[in-house]
Amino acid sequence: MHVLEIGADVPDPLAPYLEVDRSSPRHECWVAGHMVAGLDGTAAVGGRVGALSTRPDQALFRSMRQIADVVLVGAETVRREGYGPVRLSEDAQARRRELGKPATPPVAVVSRSLNLDGAASVFADAPEHAPTVVITCAGADPGRRAEVEEFAEVILAGDERVEPEKAMRALSGRGHGVVLCEGGPTWLGELVAADRLDELLLSISPMMGGDPLPVSVTPPGTGIARFDLKGVMAEDGTIFLRYEAAADRAETDDRSDR
Repeated sequence: MHVLEIGADVPDPLAPYLEVDRSSPRHECWVAGHMVAGLDGTAAVGGRVGALSTRPDQALFRSMRQIADVVLVGAETVRREGYGPVRLSEDAQARRRELGKPATPPVAVVSRSLNLDGAASVFADAPEHAPTVVITCAGADPGRRAEVEEFAEVILAGDERVEPEKAMRALSGRGHGVVLCEGGPTWLGELVAADRLDELLLSISPMMGGDPLPVSVTPPGTGIARFDLKGVMAEDGTIFLRYEAAADRAETDDRSDR
């Protein structure tokens, strides 16, 4: 065990994340989840994440999108949080262009119901170089699918539900090597269950008493996924943890003597 002590100031909190090598994913593409939770594990207050997010977390959340080739988010999160297209600083856009990437990454919305509003900012305000796409399944209502196709490209990834493996394969096929998942908890749990989460960026907010909703909701029968701690930072009571999928995810922890 080690005592973690407050160290030197970090001039650019994003710098440690930009230095991570994400060029060798375990599967189709590198999938990073970016979530915030309270001290009691809650992932929302009044149905929204915004109330949990502190000033330093909000700043890092916005800038973290610089690492992504595509930002992946569930439809319920889009509706509750009023999602819009990704916006980055001029400097961040310039750095992405230097790497041969578009100035901002597109958003990909996961939806089985296709209960989506084409007038919502995430669709209506998306730039031409990064149009928002929708990922659904073949079993989705054909009428709703036709409506959505009026304002977004629709990607099929599964028969009766959106299957994480097929969704990641589709995104990888479009040249998206780094997928940044921003929730919600159910979709993150699906990624964990499918062994598709390579990295978890978790902010711990100094709050308690939110909704009884965890950061990740995995399907029944899902096994335990193990992660290795790779980085810790803190500011104003908020802790920023970075984990990567453990090399030996089958390792067991025998606590039968407790």
